[in-house]
Parts: sequence; C-alpha cells; structure tokens
Amino acid sequence: MSVQLRVTGGRIHLPGGAVSADLLVAGGKVAGLVSQDTPVTGVDQVVDATGKVVLPGMVDVHVHTREPGVTHKEDIHTTTLQAAAGGVTTIFGMPNLIPPTTSVATLRQVFGLYAEKSIVDWNHNPAATEADQIAPMAAMGVNAYKIYMVVDTGRTYPHPAGTGMHGHGDLLRMMELIRDTGKRFIIHPHDQSLMDYIEGEYLARGENTPAGYASAYASRDGVIWDTAIDVVLRLAEASGCPVHLAHMQTRRSVEAVRRAKANGVDVTCEVNHWLPFLSTWEDVEKLGPYALSYWVPDEGREAVWQGLRDGTIDMFSSDHAPHTREEKDIGWTKMWSAHTGTPGIQYFYPLALDAVNKGQLTLDRVVELMAWAPAQKFGLAGKKGALTPGHDADFVVADMDSPWTIREADVLSRSGWTCYEGRELSAAIERTHVRGTEVFAHGVVTGKPGHGKLAAVTEKAVSA
Repeated sequence: MSVQLRVTGGRIHLPGGAVSADLLVAGGKVAGLVSQDTPVTGVDQVVDATGKVVLPGMVDVHVHTREPGVTHKEDIHTTTLQAAAGGVTTIFGMPNLIPPTTSVATLRQVFGLYAEKSIVDWNHNPAATEADQIAPMAAMGVNAYKIYMVVDTGRTYPHPAGTGMHGHGDLLRMMELIRDTGKRFIIHPHDQSLMDYIEGEYLARGENTPAGYASAYASRDGVIWDTAIDVVLRLAEASGCPVHLAHMQTRRSVEAVRRAKANGVDVTCEVNHWLPFLSTWEDVEKLGPYALSYWVPDEGREAVWQGLRDGTIDMFSSDHAPHTREEKDIGWTKMWSAHTGTPGIQYFYPLALDAVNKGQLTLDRVVELMAWAPAQKFGLAGKKGALTPGHDADFVVADMDSPWTIREADVLSRSGWTCYEGRELSAAIERTHVRGTEVFAHGVVTGKPGHGKLAAVTEKAVSA
C-alpha cells in the first residue's frame, strides 16, 4: 500500500472516543490507525502532531456563500477560504441567492460554481418551492432541501422571494414529496402571522433599533419560534418526512424536540455560532446590528446548553451569513432595514474548542456536534465526519493550549469584519486537510479553488 500521509504523535478523536495512534492516509481516505511505534514504508509525507489533537473536519450543513447574485457580500471562494482556516472540510450552501436555487437549472449553475471555486468539499440545499423539481434535484446528488417560514419586513434580503413557505398545507405537501426522496428537509421556523403583529407593535412605538428588534424576536418567551416548531414537528409526524430545525433558541423548543424524538419523530436540530458565543443582551448593547442574528434570553441559552450536553440538539452549524458594513450600519437607527446574520465559519470550531477548555462541553461532544452527527444525519455516513478506515481523510490538527486573539486583520471574509474582534481564545487550529490534501497550515490557506468535490452518498454528474 502506498501511504500518502502519516499523521504522527497526536491523539485522534473517533466516534467511540480518543486514541493515541498515527493516522494513515492513502488515496484521500483514512487507510488505517497504527500505534506510534509501528514502522510503515513508502510514506510520502509525515505530519507531526505531537501534543496536539487530530479531529474530523467540520461538516457544516448551513452556510450562506452569497453566490450567485449577492457576491458583494461574499462568494464561494472567500467562504471556503474561511472554511479551510476554520477547520471546516465540507459545506452545504443555502438557496437564498439571486436567482434562488429552486430548480434543476439553478442548481446546475450553483454546482458548476462550487466545482470551479470551492477549496473544500460541498453540497447545496435547494429551496423546496417547486414541486416538480424535488425529485430531479435529488437525482443530482443533493442531500437536503431548505425552506424559510419567514417574509422580510422592511427589506427584500436575506429571505428573497422564492425561498419562503408559510401555509401548513403547502408544507405538508412538500414534506410528503421530500419524504419520498429519502432526503432531509431543513426548515427555518417562524410564525409569520404572529411576527407581523409583534413587529407592528414595536414599529408603532418607534422602536426601530437593535434593542427593539432583539426584543421583538424574543417577545412572549419566543412565541414565534415555539408555535412554528410545534407545527413543523406535527407535520413531520404526519408525513414521515425527516426534518431539521434551524436556529434552536428557546426552552420550549428544546423541550418540544426532546418529546418528539421520544415519540419517534425523525427530527434533528442545530445550534449556530451566534447562540453560545454572541447572543447576550450585552452583545446587543455593544455591537447592535453586528450581533443580530438574534438575542437569546438567559432561560433560552441555558436550555440550549443543556440540549447540547444531553444530545437533544444534534449538531453545530455555522449559519455563516456575511453582510457589508453599510448593510449593517443602517441598523443602528433602522434595524428592520438592516440585513441580519453574522459571519461565523472561520471561528466556530476554535470557539467550540475554547468552550471545551472552559468546561462547557467535552471534546468528544464537540467532535460529535461538528462532524459525526451532521454526516450521519445528512446522508454522508461512512464517507464524512469520522477518522475511521474508509472515510474521507478530512481532518484538523488542533492545539488545545495555544492562546490567541481574533483580529479583523485576519478575517478572510469579503465583508471584512467579525463580530468576535478582540475575543481571546485558548485553542487554535493549526492544519486542515480535505481528502488528505493540506488546505490550511500555520495561518495560511494553501488549498486551491476547484479542489472541493460534491459530497453526496453517490456522487453523480453535475449535468444530471
């Protein structure tokens, strides 16, 4: 056997726990694990990971690349620069593009852009709004679909026309179509009717500010989230469709998912970078529109942390959502006109490793949330998310004792800013490899556009 790479001296984290072993890579796959004193001949490259941890790369199923159509904010190349630097080895893009990804034709265009520009492996979640396009897009290799139960107030982005669905009958119909493909249905939960009423209250009082916006979306203990999630869970039960809930953030929602799982509903859910690391009232007061996404009151944040620890919440996804400074700055006085969302893909894994050092999560649980669970639940079992033989050799080498500070000078996003400016972290990613090939090492992205490949159970031609 010709060994492409040997990663030696590190502690490798597997789904069953950590082992002290050397990782062997051949043909872009994990070829085996051997003791550190085992001789292996014909090794092309050796990476010394002594004193470090070797972790599977993040499988991030919720990423906004902004390409095509909104590339003044970000594009596939700049997104995957950040992914490589942040230990993310597979991304699933989102459909809120211009034009939105709703059909075979638009999906083929997006696939072509990924193939040309992506440094890391990829897939894409098209919007499930055109019934006759669901099965043909599944045949092209997608692993999930996405829908937003929301309409923007005071702006037309980031939830453009063609990506939303609100009627319960329409949702049930689409769930039944997606069920027959065997794919998962990602849903941004939102009760638009309740939000129209709540937003109206705040705007009538002239509270068009970051504080007003944050309070509105958390109003009545998060009623817009809880009612929408209750509907989604009941429709998932009725249809048998596997569903995935984005943006978990309230106590009642965590409890509802816990009950649904106990009752056999195939539901998964995620937490995004902003909830554990950017969702306090202090963040809203200090950063205003730059912290929104959402404010999460203490009760909700505590419930989410508990859900992360006990397994109710399945995975981390970045919800990387970059916007320009101009699109954010208007929010200081007209928050409902600002584009919401925050960039996060470059720093999520290091932030989570820092949380391990603070005792908030175990490292094994972070690995499950970052890699193993999203791969298992999104059609990549046996291929991504674990460093066991036969899996793609997607891995990071991290130093759990390497203090550093996040600086905007190091931001790789086209937006040019980070909400984590000045944040001090205790752990750092030193290397990222995708299918055995180095794409990031010691502060420099070394991967090339076009290295990324379609990540699907059975890879099919883009022209399908």
